[in-house]
Amino acid sequence: MVATATEFKTKFGKCLEMIAKEDIFITCNGKMIAKVVNLQVSAVDSLRGMLKDVPSDIDTDSLREERLSKYENHV
Repeated sequence: MVATATEFKTKFGKCLEMIAKEDIFITCNGKMIAKVVNLQVSAVDSLRGMLKDVPSDIDTDSLREERLSKYENHV
């Protein structure tokens, strides 16, 4: 949801209800100035939507080894 700073201020109670369902982006003079998020939503829950198309048979161990190997020579 996008709300102007004025709307956010005047409809604060309604905005609090909305934060339970979605993030609120606050604008001022047409520019994005803030993002209000629900603290109860974990990072894992937030990532689920992004990762929904990742195959379930992916080998996470090999991905981890590949990622860590990039830093082996930098220690």
